[in-house]
Amino acid sequence: MSETKVLLGLIQDHLDEFCIARKSDFEQISPDLIPVVDYTRDLLQGGKRFRALFAYWSWVGALAGSDVRQNEAQREASAEAIVGITAALEMFHAAALVHDDLLDQSDTRRGAPSVHKRFESLHSASGWAGSPERFGVAGSVLVGDLMLGWSSEIFGNALLQAPEAQVETACRNEFSKMRVEVMAGQYLDVLEENAANTRPVDEAVGRANRVILYKTAKYSIEAPMLIGAAFAGASPSLLRGLSAFGIPLGMAFQLRDDILGVFGDPAITGKPAGDDLREGKRTVLVALTRESLTSSVGAIFDEMLSSRALTSEQIAFLQQTIVGSGALAKTERMIEELADESLNSLESLEIDERAKHELRELALKVINRQA
Repeated sequence: MSETKVLLGLIQDHLDEFCIARKSDFEQISPDLIPVVDYTRDLLQGGKRFRALFAYWSWVGALAGSDVRQNEAQREASAEAIVGITAALEMFHAAALVHDDLLDQSDTRRGAPSVHKRFESLHSASGWAGSPERFGVAGSVLVGDLMLGWSSEIFGNALLQAPEAQVETACRNEFSKMRVEVMAGQYLDVLEENAANTRPVDEAVGRANRVILYKTAKYSIEAPMLIGAAFAGASPSLLRGLSAFGIPLGMAFQLRDDILGVFGDPAITGKPAGDDLREGKRTVLVALTRESLTSSVGAIFDEMLSSRALTSEQIAFLQQTIVGSGALAKTERMIEELADESLNSLESLEIDERAKHELRELALKVINRQA
């Protein structure tokens, strides 16, 4: 079995064991809390695990050049701790998905009902008073918040095995920065969905790129790598090199996601066709389209994009408009250029060659993914 597969199994075991322990705690409080843990555990099953893998292979890559010296027992403890660190990143990501689905009013996640829809169904099936929708919102907010707390708990427990105090501090600083940046990016994303029509069209691409940088590029790629490398005691120069590799890759990752959100196959993505259009997402793809349209066509495009009740014919019209504007082709070129920049930066890194190979393979999967 490959090292990556072993790691993924260990991460899943870590998350499962954590949830089982918390379920036992919750059962002692009230059996009514069981769905909270069950929905959490279900969401933690599978997924791409990109963030965990970028963190792990950055840790492996940084070990050889680290000034941190460890004996055999310390190395074994660090190997155990990196599993906890990567599990914490996955818990944090799952929390972000719960909140993201609620903000976007997305009914599905990985082909299954999203957490707020599961709470709605629980309310309806139980015949409770009040609004199922409001209960769904309340339940998912609380579950997302709970998972954020649990991610910090898992992360903190892992750092008890840090080989040096300065390593622990560096990891905590990167983790804290990641949390702030992703929330900032999320807010800017929501703001753009609501305020885009009141702001200059010719600045829309810049605003969309800023959202990508903080909501995705730093959070999904750069931060996990910096956390993993910091746990190995990486030098400042290596951390800068990983950022040069990770940020353009993260930008390309989100641009690919934007394309899939409009043109992806529902059987592969697990989301309805044109889901980003229904949600009114103001992505780079949409911004590039919008800046090329006449004011009259642009007004129609904006009106449709603001509707959550788009018909299949209207989605087809928006898709054709995006293609016809040249925005899809421009976005594909941007992905290619960012990928080249990222991979060139990776080649210049002085890290373990095995780790460099795995990071390159991960990068290619991120760039060329279909879901």
